[in-house]
Amino acid sequence: MKNLSRLLFMVLLIASFSSINAQDKNNPWVISIGVNAVDPYPVGEDEPQGPFFDEFFNASDHWNFFPMLSTIEVARYLDDGFSFRVRGSLNSIDKFGSFRTPEGDVVNRIEDLTYFAVDGTVTYSFMELIGSERWDPYLGVGGGYTWLDGRGAGTLNGAVGLNFWISELIALEWRTQYKHAFETDNIPRHFQHSLGIGFKFGGKDTDDDGIYDHEDACPDVPGLAEFNGCPDSDGDGIEDAKDDCPNEAGLAEFNGCPDSDGDGVMDKDDKCPTEAGLRELQGCPDSDGDGIADGDDQCPNEVGPAENNGCPWPDRDGDGILDKDDECPDTPGTALMNGCPELSEAVRASLRDYASKVQFATGKSVLTEESLRVLDNVKAIMDEYPKAKFHIEGHTDSTGSEQINERISEERARAVKDYLVAAGIDEFRLSSKGYGESNPIADNKTREGRKQNRRTEIKVVNPED
Repeated sequence: MKNLSRLLFMVLLIASFSSINAQDKNNPWVISIGVNAVDPYPVGEDEPQGPFFDEFFNASDHWNFFPMLSTIEVARYLDDGFSFRVRGSLNSIDKFGSFRTPEGDVVNRIEDLTYFAVDGTVTYSFMELIGSERWDPYLGVGGGYTWLDGRGAGTLNGAVGLNFWISELIALEWRTQYKHAFETDNIPRHFQHSLGIGFKFGGKDTDDDGIYDHEDACPDVPGLAEFNGCPDSDGDGIEDAKDDCPNEAGLAEFNGCPDSDGDGVMDKDDKCPTEAGLRELQGCPDSDGDGIADGDDQCPNEVGPAENNGCPWPDRDGDGILDKDDECPDTPGTALMNGCPELSEAVRASLRDYASKVQFATGKSVLTEESLRVLDNVKAIMDEYPKAKFHIEGHTDSTGSEQINERISEERARAVKDYLVAAGIDEFRLSSKGYGESNPIADNKTREGRKQNRRTEIKVVNPED
């Protein structure tokens, strides 16, 4: 039995330094000091001891007090409310119960006996179960070894205790434990009561943010409790790890990035972060609503197309046809002539008059000197109307064969065209054709009539033709 008790004690002592991982999770260690009282009376043994719990609180007759610091304990938190405690205690036993001397006298004192014990106890705290932050009741079981005046024996112990936490790290402690000795010839079974003060320590907080490392998701960086110890550098309520802009206060909807102008576009994506704008323009404003950002709009307050840099198309000549569509932007014209002016009836009459004065050598298509001066006037009119097109007609009288007349009229019409082209008129504005004697305007039987029939005509071509 002696060897069994010693083995039990060694097992408990070794267990106290084995793989226990964390008095609470934050500060796993507690060291306690205090005083103790040993009561060997109410343990259910024969005289001089007595029945269980008989006169349990009779401190004056049965409790043995040591007049100074007499206990020291080191405890380590295990897990889920369990802790392991190793305690050493010292006392002096001079009360053992009531018994009669051989002379028949009833006494309850004996000679002072030195008491020393080392105990290991596993305890379970009910603090979390009762939902308290100060009251910490617990139960425990364990074993130890006790010496009384040099004789020792192993004990099996049961304990009940209460800690009252004055602060997070300091507690008042009370404990009562029953020690059941295996060798009662050496050590009586007894109760031991203790009262002391405990100091919790051992918590590690590497970054000094008030959150212990084992609960700190960012143990090396000071942080906030609401983020499990992780930082919120910009103070926007979004922890840095989830904040796309950790150094700028922002909005949750943008993962912590700011939107300074409140236009719904994050500053980092906003080309105009200080001016409220439109999403489709990357946060830039469009004052005139033409779909072009003001910064790219040369006329930000006037609606205009992108192809004109946001400005409205001009109409320099005021003819109602925009310059971009106006082939004569500086001269008022009509839509029919693509913005260029139309020939008035008076101008048309002038063309007819000039054309009628064009003369050729008899039977030939060679222009006379006088005709060249006339055609110069025709060219001047054509220059005034650069988009107008003209058709040149050649006609003859009925003298000679019809075939010859048609050829001569064709050559004369072409001669007029060639002269005007040579003078600078775009050939694509001119067309020519000879009609021979088929379209007389006077009587070919008279000399004057034949003269009128030998003619050229210049007509304006309708743009729709």
